[in-house]
Formats: sequence, C-alpha cells, structure tokens
Amino acid sequence: MVKSVRELKAMLLKAGFSEFSAKGSHTKWLHPLFLGRVILSGKDSNDAKPYQVREVMDAIKQIKDKELEE
Repeated sequence: MVKSVRELKAMLLKAGFSEFSAKGSHTKWLHPLFLGRVILSGKDSNDAKPYQVREVMDAIKQIKDKELEE
C-alpha cells in the first residue's frame, strides 16, 4: 500500500516523535526512546519511497517495544 509523506508524518506524530526542520524538504524526527533519528524528504503530497515506509515502521515498532518493557 503506497503511503504519502503526509501519512508517514502523521504516524510519527501519533507515536510521539518530534519534528525538526532540516535542509530543503527534509524533516528530522526524534523520540526520547529511539536512539537514532528518522529523516523524511519530499513534499507532503508525494508518495513515500519504500525505504521511507520501512524506516518509519521500524522506528515505531522499536518505540512500542521499549514502552512495553517499561
């Protein structure tokens, strides 16, 4: 299922990530329980690339797993 960049951003916000602007159309997403960062590029209306969808889904899964451990 193809997702838009806007949908990925909404998923990250719902999971508790904070958005920081970066260069150009890039946004950086951080979460206190996530050791890395998620970088998204593209306009909100663009279709997300498969690697972007995977990266967002993996990051959200890691957050949920850590929340369950606590």
